[in-house]
Amino acid sequence: MAAILAVFSVQVYVFVSRRLYAQIDAELQTLAQSAALSLSDIKQEGKPYLDKVDKVPWRDIFNRDRHSLEWFTADGRLLARKGAITLHLPPKLREQNIVVRVIREEKSFQVRAFTISVHSDADALKRPLLEGYIRASQSIAPVEKAQLRLLWGLGVGGTIALGLVGIGGLWLTEYSLKPVEQSFLRLKQFTADASHELRTPLTVIKTSVEVMMNHPERVHPKDAKKLAAISSATAQMNRLVEDLLFLARTDTSVPTARREWTRVALDEVLKDLVDFLDPSAQTQGVTLVTQGIVPMTLVGDAMQLARLFSNLLRNAVAYTPSGGTVTLSVARTNQVTIISVEDTGIGISKEQIPYIFNRFYRVDKHRARRQGGLGLGLAIAQSIAQLHKGKITIQSQVGVGSCFRVHLPTVQMGVVTEVSNNSIQLASRSTQLVSPEVK
Repeated sequence: MAAILAVFSVQVYVFVSRRLYAQIDAELQTLAQSAALSLSDIKQEGKPYLDKVDKVPWRDIFNRDRHSLEWFTADGRLLARKGAITLHLPPKLREQNIVVRVIREEKSFQVRAFTISVHSDADALKRPLLEGYIRASQSIAPVEKAQLRLLWGLGVGGTIALGLVGIGGLWLTEYSLKPVEQSFLRLKQFTADASHELRTPLTVIKTSVEVMMNHPERVHPKDAKKLAAISSATAQMNRLVEDLLFLARTDTSVPTARREWTRVALDEVLKDLVDFLDPSAQTQGVTLVTQGIVPMTLVGDAMQLARLFSNLLRNAVAYTPSGGTVTLSVARTNQVTIISVEDTGIGISKEQIPYIFNRFYRVDKHRARRQGGLGLGLAIAQSIAQLHKGKITIQSQVGVGSCFRVHLPTVQMGVVTEVSNNSIQLASRSTQLVSPEVK
């Protein structure tokens, strides 16, 4: 709309300016044609003829303060001049804008000049004879003032119009997006409700299968593999339901979750996670290393923070080949605590990095399916980090490894080395809840 208004304003300005100049040219042409009848008399009597007011035919349309008339011979020699504007230029048969400096007023202004040629009767060869030139001049100061007023009008009007268009556009956008927002909210509510309702039947299926597998003597050998497949599929569905329910809740109930935050001993959470995941990492031939983990406290949800770092550590171990290393390190500043999870795994290409935090996105789809990945781990980690006013950054190179850095704000009430037993117990419980089945 701004571009349209700009083009419209330019066209209006050019059109009006041309019309104003056309009116001046028409007026000057009329004045010059009226003065053409005086050329022969001026040639005979000279400048004194101009003092005979009653004889000049152009006196009714001539304004001494605004117009100027000049008579020239056929060779361009000035015969006489009438008016306040003096142009020391030879006549030219076309309209022109000329910059003139008036010494007495110490300023410059533009003059519009219009020149016509005067011919006598044809000679014996029927060719018109050139007698001389008449040049009529006029200051274009009124035109410049009109152009300036037009510019101000277009500028102010365009600004007001653009403001109204912006306000109207915002209102229309908000009005048109209401159905989309309502549909999105209903979809999130449906996801939360569906996930919540699916937990009960999945729990019943899982419990029934576990009971049957605990009594193998009652199960036919041919059905044992089927029960194992049912148990694995149930566990995978249970993880999916839990992850979807968590994402739905973080999207809708952030203020409620923050009211339940407490001081969390982050070093205890990280140490418990390393102790919990180290046996699994050793089974895969991966070494877990910790660096810079000192007593520190953050304000947040201990269970969510444990889930965040558990997902990052599990992904690092899963995508690191045997003999590799996963390093968990902590760096602190006055305002930010940076927790890094660095591995020597397969790495992530630059084309895939912008999408790794999307839900259900997998870097290596075949490998993720074999290991039971759902593509929600990094999405959940990012949601938790954002919920805690933090962010996750990544640096990765294919074949070298990846480094995920979690930036969390440092507690504003001062760093404490001792926290309440409730917070430590909550942090310890959170690491136990982040089991292989609830990733």
